[in-house]
Amino acid sequence: MAVSEPFERLTRLFGRFPGVGDKTARRFVLFLLQQPSSFAVELGDVLNDLRSRTVTCSRCGNLSTQDPCSICMDPLRDRSTLCVLETVEDMISMEQAGVYQGLYFILGGRVSPLDGEDVDPERLADLAGYVETEGFEEVILATSPRIEGDLTSFTVLEALEGKDARITRLAFGLPLGGSIGYADRVTLHASIESRVEARRNNNERERRE
Repeated sequence: MAVSEPFERLTRLFGRFPGVGDKTARRFVLFLLQQPSSFAVELGDVLNDLRSRTVTCSRCGNLSTQDPCSICMDPLRDRSTLCVLETVEDMISMEQAGVYQGLYFILGGRVSPLDGEDVDPERLADLAGYVETEGFEEVILATSPRIEGDLTSFTVLEALEGKDARITRLAFGLPLGGSIGYADRVTLHASIESRVEARRNNNERERRE
């Protein structure tokens, strides 16, 4: 073995991070070894604190140090709109872009038959209950613009069948095959502002008929 066993173990752990290959993982370990011991101690403390204090918001699914999270508890948020996202990363991107002021609901997954992924039925039931009890006027389906995002949107539409909320979906701006988590502010703003009707609510359909 060219390096120590602890070196190899930490390299393997870093290699499990998304987008981190073997060479990058080794650079991370070498960087840590070049820092003063206090850096490693602080890093360990922060990781322990992260795990012990982070909880999942029972309303939206956000990761926070309190339940409900600060977004759900913010009295200044627009409580007439709900944005449905696949991941917490997508929500962070939306917040950093500053293009949306309503509430969120995070599915925690997507529909991808090829990868054997699906949205938890209990999560869909939670979404339907949330929409009904809070009386949202509009539900925005902010799934990624790719096949998996389309399938996820269809699944959410089925779960919200019969609800009185107007349902829309992000429109142009997001490139096909892209990801909300990597979109810039201008792109997200265009998608929000140009969202299209995914399904009219029951009351609106009755008026038109």
